[in-house]
Amino acid sequence: MPNCLRTVFLNSALLLGLAHANERGLDPLNFDPRVSPCRDFFEYANGGWKRANPIPPDFSQWGIDDEIDARNLGILKNILENAAAHPLDDASRKLGNFYAAALDEAAIERDGLAALRADLDAIERLQSREDLLALLADWQTQGFDVVFELQAQEDLKDSRNTIAYAGQGGLGLPDSGYYKRQDAGSALLRVSYRKHVARMLTLLGERDPAHAAEHVLALETRLAAASLDPVALRDPQNSYHMVSLDEAETTTPHFSWRRFFAGAGRGDVARFSLAQPEFFAAFDRAIVDVPVAQWRAYLRWRLIDDAAPYLGKTFVDADFDFHGHTLRGIERNKPRWKRAVASVDSAMGEALGKAYVAQVMPPEAKQRALQLVESLRAALRQRLERLDWMSAATKQAALAKLGSLGAKIGYPDSWRDYSPLPVSRNSYYGNVRAAAAFEIRRQFGKIDRPVDRDEWDMTPQTVNAYYNPMRNEIVFPAAQLLPPYFDANADDALNYGGIGAVIGHEMLHAFDDQGSKFDAQGNLVEWWTADDRARFNERTQLLVRQFGAYVPVDDLHVDGSLTLGENIADLGGLIVAYDAYKVTSQHGSQAPTQGLTPDQRFFLAYAQSWRNAERTRELRVQVRTNEHAPAKYRVNGPVSNLPAFAQAFACKQGDAMVRDERTHAAIW
Repeated sequence: MPNCLRTVFLNSALLLGLAHANERGLDPLNFDPRVSPCRDFFEYANGGWKRANPIPPDFSQWGIDDEIDARNLGILKNILENAAAHPLDDASRKLGNFYAAALDEAAIERDGLAALRADLDAIERLQSREDLLALLADWQTQGFDVVFELQAQEDLKDSRNTIAYAGQGGLGLPDSGYYKRQDAGSALLRVSYRKHVARMLTLLGERDPAHAAEHVLALETRLAAASLDPVALRDPQNSYHMVSLDEAETTTPHFSWRRFFAGAGRGDVARFSLAQPEFFAAFDRAIVDVPVAQWRAYLRWRLIDDAAPYLGKTFVDADFDFHGHTLRGIERNKPRWKRAVASVDSAMGEALGKAYVAQVMPPEAKQRALQLVESLRAALRQRLERLDWMSAATKQAALAKLGSLGAKIGYPDSWRDYSPLPVSRNSYYGNVRAAAAFEIRRQFGKIDRPVDRDEWDMTPQTVNAYYNPMRNEIVFPAAQLLPPYFDANADDALNYGGIGAVIGHEMLHAFDDQGSKFDAQGNLVEWWTADDRARFNERTQLLVRQFGAYVPVDDLHVDGSLTLGENIADLGGLIVAYDAYKVTSQHGSQAPTQGLTPDQRFFLAYAQSWRNAERTRELRVQVRTNEHAPAKYRVNGPVSNLPAFAQAFACKQGDAMVRDERTHAAIW
């Protein structure tokens, strides 16, 4: 349940020979001088970059993280090519085999549906409800999430221990809202989806694919009606419903959780979180009400939807036509080698990460990042101490939480053991399913065990960062120690405006609308006084209204409630980064560089760290499903609440980038 932010760090020595204009510093060509910074700061800072960097045809969006990821892909490709040709150990051999199998198009075409044959035969043999239940349980325990998802995570009420969480799933569209909305665009998309399902089932040899597709959509619509929307899923209470096995089977009298856990080798499990009980009750009713023939169509669809990206060209192209082009507007699929790298990364991420770290992260980069964390921690501590709306009791607990906040930088101290994972060069999809089975066994093995606080939820090569509320820790993978977010050769204004704001963002997740519900030990308990919580909610509602007024595409407004946690973290993170920057010698001198004051450079570094362009269809999906607002509003939203920004660019009351007193959001 971590909160994530697309971000990155840097090792300035890594990319010699690969530099380009956008990699370091503030490139004036990225600016758009035709736009006033007081009217639209995002466009002022990034308009030139957007004109010079059209979205590549195989992307739904293009931005700073994609630029960094493109450079990372070259490193990962070299690692995998070397592993395929000259493996050094068992893990390296498996990486090489997985990559080689993914690239072997001739073998993939020759094998056709061979890797799916056993599963297709199992579907064909279904005759009764009992057959259906046995197959569903078998697939779920193999890591094939047909109807629901299962993960092992910290107990929200006792963060020392790991429990199982069973959560809603089973949908082929991005979330339940796609089945419920009645506007013309949503209805048209459902028509396209139904045609896509029929097309895929035709490729499987379905006798009446159009009728089968109707069955699939009807069953998914039924599950969607009982599914929580993205806003409700943000509330951790909506994922925590601890039950005994007897209580779980009262909710699902036909699906036996006792047999399910026993089938996974964990017959000792006595209690778990049935995260969304209403969904599971609806699932159980569907087991009784929906004919087995309709379930067979649904299971064939779920199987081919899962497998298509790893099969022959006909399946890959059909899968991309809907999921890539129709849904997100991507013009062309990524080259096979890029898809192969991503697949290996998903399956054996830490094995690949161990080789990656050896090339990209010297010890001094990790140490410098830790120093920045402590600088931001000190700035946030001072902010908390000065708050005039929070009581002494809540403030004391907040300071204790900040003091115990952990920080992981770069890579784990111990690496995951992939020796039990079978990998061959003979079956690409077979390797994918084997990796899924390996991961679900790992998840089952963690249930009812003490939490491994050394475990990472991201691999070192991931261009991202997160805050984990149950461990009260912020985590920055090694891929975030790359230009242009943090550069040892850059001035403080750029580093604090870039990576400093990222660090602040992750820290502030500990105090956003959801993270603030967890105490210093990571337990879901209320440590606020009722009055303080009410004052906090009153202040955050200003952000809900502010972002709810933004209209990125068509008539779709940003959902201020869905994006609230990220918006709190953006605003607070930027303020804290600026506070930390103010104590540097550069800020004290205010000597201009390239005609820009240090404060202007700080805010421009922040804005350029969000340079991004999205296709219209991608924007629609993001606004409806993503708890992160589009990049433009993650720049303009926070800076319009900062007096320091207005002062830096001589903006005045009435300008778009200056919010008036009635709407000005100030939380931390």
